[in-house]
Amino acid sequence: MSDATVLPQGAGYGVVVGIGLFFSAFMIGLTAVQARYTSFSPSSSEEFSSASRSVKPGLIAAGIVSAWTWAATLLQSSAVAYKYGISGPWWYASGATIQVLLFAMIAAKLKLNAPFAHTWLEVVGARWGKAAHLVFMFFGLATNIIVSSMLILGGSATVTDLTGMSTIAACFLIPLGVAIYVVVGGMRSTLLCDYTHTTVLFAIIFTFVFTVYATSDKIGSPSKMYDLLTTAAQQAPVSGNAHGSYVTMRSKNGLIFGVINIIGNFATVFQDQAYFQRAIASRPSTTVKAYLLGGLAWFAIPFTLATTLGLSAVALRNDPAMRPLSAADVSAGLPAAAAASALLGKAGASALLVLLFLAVTSATSAELIAVSSLLTYDVYKRYINPAATETQIMRVSHLMVAFYALVIGLAGLIFFYIGVSMGWLYTFMGVILGSGVAPIALCITWSKANRMGCIIGAAAGFAAGIVAWLVTTSTLNGGVINVTTSGGDLEMLAGNLASIGVGGIIATATSYIWPENYDFESTRAINRPAPTSTESDEPKEATEKDRPSIEKKIQEKAPSVADSFDAVEVEDELDPVALNKAYNFAAWSSLVLLVVLIILIPLPLFFASTIYGKAGYTTWVVIGIIWTFISAFSVVLYPLWESRDALGLISKGIIKDIFARGSGKYVEPAREAA
Repeated sequence: MSDATVLPQGAGYGVVVGIGLFFSAFMIGLTAVQARYTSFSPSSSEEFSSASRSVKPGLIAAGIVSAWTWAATLLQSSAVAYKYGISGPWWYASGATIQVLLFAMIAAKLKLNAPFAHTWLEVVGARWGKAAHLVFMFFGLATNIIVSSMLILGGSATVTDLTGMSTIAACFLIPLGVAIYVVVGGMRSTLLCDYTHTTVLFAIIFTFVFTVYATSDKIGSPSKMYDLLTTAAQQAPVSGNAHGSYVTMRSKNGLIFGVINIIGNFATVFQDQAYFQRAIASRPSTTVKAYLLGGLAWFAIPFTLATTLGLSAVALRNDPAMRPLSAADVSAGLPAAAAASALLGKAGASALLVLLFLAVTSATSAELIAVSSLLTYDVYKRYINPAATETQIMRVSHLMVAFYALVIGLAGLIFFYIGVSMGWLYTFMGVILGSGVAPIALCITWSKANRMGCIIGAAAGFAAGIVAWLVTTSTLNGGVINVTTSGGDLEMLAGNLASIGVGGIIATATSYIWPENYDFESTRAINRPAPTSTESDEPKEATEKDRPSIEKKIQEKAPSVADSFDAVEVEDELDPVALNKAYNFAAWSSLVLLVVLIILIPLPLFFASTIYGKAGYTTWVVIGIIWTFISAFSVVLYPLWESRDALGLISKGIIKDIFARGSGKYVEPAREAA
């Protein structure tokens, strides 16, 4: 293996261990600066799990981009570009952007209907009780495990491919450094790390883009790329594409992948605590803005990178520096690594290795803090120790981060040894997770959602997805069911459609036929600070179960949540009229963007069987580059601008400490009791 690798094995360990520990030390340092020069302290459970619910939209958007940039975002998108041509990057990017845009509606309703919740499962438990809580906990934790496993599988496969590093070592070392800074800094540390990683990620993407389309002697321009793609199509036409071309949206297999991609990503966004966690951490008035901005900014990453490296892997097939790729290599997401190595040699391989590592670790940090919150609040605090103290909650939160880091290492290793690749797992996730999408969305947003119908819909959809997937696999492959036969496009499509379709139809139909009339008072009472919970008609269950010592902590900390975000502003920003307006804006804008990205742009091009000429292909590439620049400004420069006051405060504190030691520490201004 090592003889065929571009980089030495030491480079793999250097990146995984060295850069991992560097970022851990860097984030620990930032956490110390935060604790000294601002009002935020990660010793508070509220700050640890939800960043005191005070984060501004630019940083939340950067966190969304980072959390949604998986190994698959970089690798699977390039793999589908390699297989289907330009339709692959479009269907990957659009098919995974619309969920984040639509989640803006969920985020707005979450702020309205459960403003002080720590997890989405707390909302399910408060509204529908223990049985529903346990059923949907399965879907929530399964989502996190599958997402985390994809991160570890994609990361370890690429590290091994480029450096020959042991896959076993990669599976366990990748989450190690991440767990260190998440334990120390919590949610805010995770968001700051997301921002740092996103900044480096865009810098490396631009390096590849300008290498391929401007400076490379192998390609160097969109025109040369077009010629090479045309030659590749003549030598090996793409099955299912118009005239076998790589520069057409008329790709049957690309369209099938698009449908699978859309369904699977609904499951991993709407059921992943990581996205709810960012909604919880954001300021109420800007939650919708953050998700719309984050979704549109993220689109550029898989679209532009796959249009660059994925198509380069096709264009350079006849180049001596480009190694041949087997079907297993493509499924493992290796076309991007092969193209980077062929274009820039060791420098390209190193850049992709760093890019992938940052993407994997950043997304992993989101999963670690998400699962820690679920296990702490929905297992430990709900079922084991309802009267948990602040100290106990913090201890369990830290332990759960470390525990889950070990779990995902083991999960990645298990999938590796049974022969399940990142690509297989990516298309499979909707089969077992899709049925929970509609019931969870209805629970949070719709007062008429029927409890039993949503539970039955989730369970029935899960069973239908598995049955449809296995039956289709058996029918199309002569009764042979294994990892290879079950991973086909039609097999996965059947399972995905059955899962999300049955779950959604049952949940929605029963809610229309037997509607509930729920007022969301018990969910609004979750962890609500005492000064706002004096109403005599408050549900008894919420009073007894949802108000242990953590509520006291929220009450104590509320007046000092941030310099410019005090208890009065909390009440102002939780104004129901304003939040309903935000929901309506989220609904219209996200639905319009969905129609544009999924229907108005790709489908006419698909049915017209248009094959681009050089000018059309060049325009396609230029649009991707411009979009990437706008995205970089949105999630790299904008967060700095909106945090200028906090950065100034920190700078003043550091200067004071330098010239008058000990005088720079932040002191909370005296305030009247809330």
